Amino acid sequence: MSGTPATTATCALGSLGLDRGGLLLVKRALRALPEGGLLRLTCDDPHFGHHLAPWCRAMGHALQWDGDVATLRPGPGVRGRWVGAEQSGGADPRDPAAVIDSPSPRWGLAGRSATVEAGSPPFEFTLAEKAELWADEAARLYAQAAAAQWDPLTAIDWQAVCALPDEVEDAVVQVMTYLIENETAALIVPARFVGRIHPHFREVMQLLTIQAADEARHIEVFTRRALLHRPALGLSTGGGQASLKTLLDEPDFALASFLLSVLGEGSFLVLLRFLRDHAPDAITRRVAELTALDEARHVAFGVAHLRRHAAADPTLRARLAQAIEHRHHALAHTAGLNEEVFDALLLLAAGSFEPDDLAEGHAKVVQMTADMDATRRGHLERLGFASDEAARLSSLHTRNFM
Repeated sequence: MSGTPATTATCALGSLGLDRGGLLLVKRALRALPEGGLLRLTCDDPHFGHHLAPWCRAMGHALQWDGDVATLRPGPGVRGRWVGAEQSGGADPRDPAAVIDSPSPRWGLAGRSATVEAGSPPFEFTLAEKAELWADEAARLYAQAAAAQWDPLTAIDWQAVCALPDEVEDAVVQVMTYLIENETAALIVPARFVGRIHPHFREVMQLLTIQAADEARHIEVFTRRALLHRPALGLSTGGGQASLKTLLDEPDFALASFLLSVLGEGSFLVLLRFLRDHAPDAITRRVAELTALDEARHVAFGVAHLRRHAAADPTLRARLAQAIEHRHHALAHTAGLNEEVFDALLLLAAGSFEPDDLAEGHAKVVQMTADMDATRRGHLERLGFASDEAARLSSLHTRNFM
């Protein structure tokens, strides 16, 4: 390319047709033009004129011919399609300031800071407000989750000795059966909302997606441990299913996240640590240990984004309290934690059927439920509830733990 007059540049395509890559050279030459400049084009391809004229009309460029030489006067904005486009968020997508409060529905699936062409169709993402989704910790928690992914086949030594008395093995199977259905609910709930989140909040979208992947892995290892020495799982009760159904039926993201991640998984985390401490074999202990690490991240995000949401929306705490009360009334007819699971936890904590051991095991299970209550109250207070109100609401949480 060479310049003749100061405001004119020349682009010689030789035999390279516009339909064979020549258009890329034309666009490059247009981008390099100074304001008010002209571009002279020469090309030996016999179809050059037929291809150039419609492209210029589409881009808004004026076209004149002098024999075989074409001269372009660029239209408003040499980037053509980018005229009237807007940038989705701040210039630096890594800058927290680039995450805006209400991203445009016309930004659609574009990555944050991408330039979105004018006329792009609007998308109906129903979760599209920073106040209801965002947590400043989201990027850090996602990076931590991505780095902490573990392989069920290699992270657990499935060949470890695991020869337990029949009744103890049955107790492990029953607990695993209970864990599986709870983790299935914990997978479905975030998965339901991911498709509703505006991609501008990509860290939240990614974090919930990896959270669902965590739960899928938990279901796998709980199932594998349960079937290690038994042909089938244990008992799933109607009360337990009813309790979990209330989580799946909650249509509001904030309330579902609160009931599942803050209260349910907060209690569940205490249960997993209890199993880690009282596991009768190394495989069960390792399963509980690994899954607890994942669940701690889920709880951390739930608390973080709801704290931010509550600070921005003074009505949220009242809605959270109503959600607990509504769920409590909806489950008033159920028995709560099924007897088989309670007995299984008691036996695992006791380690034997000796009366003194059972008494000690019972005390440990009671202490576990007290620890769950204390954990829930702590989370509620972090969300801004007064201590007496936190205690009252925690006492209404489902007896099925999740």
